[in-house]
Amino acid sequence: MDISLLTFSLMAVVVVMTPGPTVLLALSNGSRFGFTAAGYGIAGAAISDAVLIAAAGVGLGAVLAASGFVFNVVKWVGVAYLIWLGVQMLRTSGELPLRDHPAGDQNPDKPRPYPAIFRKSFLVAVTNPKGLLFFTAFLPQFLTPEEPMLMQYVTLAIVFIAIDVAVMAAYATLGARAMTFLSARGALWIDRVCGGFLVTLGLGLAFLRRSAA
Repeated sequence: MDISLLTFSLMAVVVVMTPGPTVLLALSNGSRFGFTAAGYGIAGAAISDAVLIAAAGVGLGAVLAASGFVFNVVKWVGVAYLIWLGVQMLRTSGELPLRDHPAGDQNPDKPRPYPAIFRKSFLVAVTNPKGLLFFTAFLPQFLTPEEPMLMQYVTLAIVFIAIDVAVMAAYATLGARAMTFLSARGALWIDRVCGGFLVTLGLGLAFLRRSAA
């Protein structure tokens, strides 16, 4: 593949480091549930990356860009989900749920929120049309037409997902470490700040047009 993976990686870092929905969820999950639980959300976001890159590879991004109806359906689903998540975080009671315990589980019978954490992070990314349009526009810049497309997409996907996972893990660690110094009220405000940003991102997505995307 006649591309510079270093250039691609640097550009991916810039893109991923910009706080988006999955990064905000990683920070919130780390503060409220601990790093291990936040890892399930990171896994959900990583799988959504793979799904979106695969979709871009088979041309669904071009369909989204060409069809106003399909674009608007996906957009409004993403808007509704982002705002719903943000409102839920704004309404949080501040009570800390079950967290990771280094010395062992203090509440073995209490159900853990892992499936919900995974599902939220996966859905918040996969329902955002900007992700699919981004990969559709971004990845071809680093492809060589004369070489097999599949392996090129796989390589770029691995690099991008690895960077995304590393950045989200850093945010989740930051949230988990913050709880060493903060009380439950600190977690409450982390949730409220992240919730406010998610609502803002959802409202911003509502004004997104195909031409702008």
